[in-house]
Amino acid sequence: MTQTTIDVKTLRELLEQQQPVTVLDIRRAEDRAEWAIPGSLHVPAYDALKANDPNALAGVNLPAGRPVVTICGAGVTSLTAAEQLRAQGFEALSLAGGMKAWSLAWNRAEVPVAGSQAQVIQVRRTGKGCLSYLIGSQGSAAVIDAAVEPEIYLDLARHYGWIITAVLETHIHADHLSRARRLAEQSGATLYLPDQKRATFSFSPLRDGDALNIGLARLVALHTPGHTLESTCYLLDDQALFSGDTLFLAGVGRPDLEAIPATARQRAFLLYRSLQRLLALSPETLILPDHTSAPIAFDDQPIVASLAEVQQRVELLSIPEDAFVEALLARIPPTPPNHHRIVTLNESGAMFEGDPTDLEAGANRCAVA
Repeated sequence: MTQTTIDVKTLRELLEQQQPVTVLDIRRAEDRAEWAIPGSLHVPAYDALKANDPNALAGVNLPAGRPVVTICGAGVTSLTAAEQLRAQGFEALSLAGGMKAWSLAWNRAEVPVAGSQAQVIQVRRTGKGCLSYLIGSQGSAAVIDAAVEPEIYLDLARHYGWIITAVLETHIHADHLSRARRLAEQSGATLYLPDQKRATFSFSPLRDGDALNIGLARLVALHTPGHTLESTCYLLDDQALFSGDTLFLAGVGRPDLEAIPATARQRAFLLYRSLQRLLALSPETLILPDHTSAPIAFDDQPIVASLAEVQQRVELLSIPEDAFVEALLARIPPTPPNHHRIVTLNESGAMFEGDPTDLEAGANRCAVA
């Protein structure tokens, strides 16, 4: 039987290895605008294909001699697209599960941190924009904000010759299911969360100023409430800041999730003060956030900027407190889908029974620019 589909793992590996493949996105323009695969071509043929138009992809201009992978939202209409392309002589497959399944795809990049005793690996969910970190030194490693399956971090740690001894979270997440508890259980590492009463499972609390040694490297907790009340950043050897959802490279955290308007306003004031604390760090401090708002290419280039660069980019960081609060609350993006269910699961530490993409699919919406 002729193969008609390709799975996410195989496509991810092809892109990571920079193999010749054409990714053809046939979704409507408005659907592609929310999230796309970097480097993919776009032909908005979805409606014509749904209407069984046999000429929906007639004359489509694609690179010759390269296999084609067709993409839609859930991997159904893209099957028809691949069939039409095969009839034209292309070697074409449909991505099984579509962009929904692609939300679990990932890649990595090494982050050079001058002056640190650690090596930092940025692990990126390219299909969703979640960023997490593997930090290693002298055979030991820590993971911050695990957002992909535990096996990925364990395999990466083995590759670098590290043993994961600490798993940390910056806050209770609302956009993705935390893998931190499972990773700690599978690795035997200690699970650290910011000190709070929300999580109902066992963890080691970290308070403002607490320090954690990873080999020769040192992580210091900085309590930065605002996005959530427990939000905490981690400063690595005074050189790099794992900023969670408090500070992004082009925006700041939203204060409104799981909050009534009055509480969101109070958290906006807290966020302003937390950001002022971060702005007092050295301008050369590298900012390593939990999310990016653009699809992540398979280019080995870390998503990072200096604090000085971020301060120049983010207009909200240069205005007075009252103006900051009003501007922040006026720019709140749409609420992430399923956020309340995700928060409930992350607070309980319970395993989600089913396909995680049912809850997680789609772009993250944690930042306010």
